[in-house]
Order: sequence, then C-alpha cells, then structure tokens
Amino acid sequence: MIKGNRRAPAVAGVFYPSAADELNQLIELSFKERRFGPGDLPPSKEQGRRRIYGIISPHAGYIYSGAVAANGYYETSSMNFDRVVIIGPNHYGIGTGLATVRDGIWETPLGQVEIDTELASRISENSGILDFDDLAHSRDHCLEVQLPFLQYIKKNQFKLVPIIMIMQDKVTASEIGESIADSTRALNALLIASSDFTHYEPNSEAHRKDRELIEAILSLDTSIFYSTLERLNVSACGYGAIASIMTAAKALGATKGELLRYATSGDIVGDTNNVVGYASIIFT
Repeated sequence: MIKGNRRAPAVAGVFYPSAADELNQLIELSFKERRFGPGDLPPSKEQGRRRIYGIISPHAGYIYSGAVAANGYYETSSMNFDRVVIIGPNHYGIGTGLATVRDGIWETPLGQVEIDTELASRISENSGILDFDDLAHSRDHCLEVQLPFLQYIKKNQFKLVPIIMIMQDKVTASEIGESIADSTRALNALLIASSDFTHYEPNSEAHRKDRELIEAILSLDTSIFYSTLERLNVSACGYGAIASIMTAAKALGATKGELLRYATSGDIVGDTNNVVGYASIIFT
C-alpha cells in the first residue's frame, strides 16, 4: 500500500491534454515529428551501445517544446532504469529553497507514479540541504510535464524523486548534484534536469546566447557554465538544475554532453519576436 499524499496534476489541460487518449496522441506526434523531434516512435535502437547518465529536457507546453523533449526520451527509451530523479526550478518561489517529497504518488492522465521514499531520504541525508516540502511542489509545472513522456516510454514502471529549486547558485547545485550521484551510483536511475533556455528575446539573440551556453554544458564544466550564464545574461530558468545534473553525471562517469536538438518557440510556431529556447541534451 502506498503511503503519503496524492499530488493531482496541476497543469493538465494547460501544458498538455487532460484526456489520456489525446495526451498519448500528442506524445506520439512529438516523437514522429521529423524537423524538431526524433522522427520515430520509441523504443530506440541504442540499447546496450552506450550509457546515458542524464538528460536536459524542456518544460514548456507540449505544442511548443514537446518535439524537442521527445529526442531525449527517445534516446533513453531503451535504458533499463526503474528510478527517476527530476530536478527543476521553482517558478512560484513557494516553500523551501530546495525541496523534495517524502512519499505518496504523483498523478497524470496516464496514471500514477510512486515516490521513492528511500532514495529521496538518502539524497536528503547525503546533501544536508534538501528538505521535504509538499507545498513547494504543489503548483509548478517543470517536473510534472516530464512525467507523461516517462510514463509513455516506461509504462509507469519506475519510481520518482522530484526536486525543485529556489536556490540555484553554484554551491547548491554542486552539493545536490554530488548527493544525487552518491545516492544513485548503485541504482538503475535516470537523472533529468528540467529547464528552458533564453526567455522572451528575439530569435537571433536566443540562438546566439543559447548556442554558447550549450557549448559550456557539453563540456561538463560547471565553472564555465556559470561564467557563460552570467556574462551573456542568459535567462535559462533552470540553470541550477542543469548544473546539478552536469555535476551528478560527471561524478557518475559521464565524459561529455551531446546536443540532440535545439529550437526556439519562434522556430516552431513562427513568432520570432519574443521566443523561448528549448534544448534536448544527453550526458554519456
């Protein structure tokens, strides 16, 4: 019997369809999209060829970023993972500075996902800075929108540790990243940073800034990443989440990042005046 709270979807019907059949159809269209998506339905043909330690995935509405997000989920669809740690930015600033949940279930129209109480507790204890706070997770979309893709590729056969950040400085990102690595080293876990990139700038500026920031991400060097972020004033909302998963992936053995797809909302829907950037990146 599952103990703890039930988190109902906060953004079903807004960021993605609230009906299961419509949601499945939109996810499949995202996978089959050839310009911005992988062009094929999972599973991928990568099983056993390389280890993927973590991914970066966007979290906008599926009509905007779904196809870009599908690239990362396509690449990981043949992985043998049964636990997922997702970390992202706290858009509402409610709750504690760095928060997970102790137990319970999270729901989407595709079903229920159980919280991994043991792993959440281990990450919290190892880091000393991660609190248990259901309120911090109550409204935000950044973690929730990743779940239907995971449910689609894994049929709900995984447990979840959600982590949401107000504090996104380099020290915090390093500490939680190291704790995630230490806590998942012996497990079959997929690590996900949920973030969009440049917000509400002209399309050419978003491409210019994000291209340079992505190069820093691919190097797995968080010092270069933070210096680039600050020098270019890149408005990536989940920069701390990105740095956390860069840290964790490198500690677990990743040697490089690989950009699967980058696009802006302007590239996708045509309005290029005030765009948001989306990237799908894997660490191998």
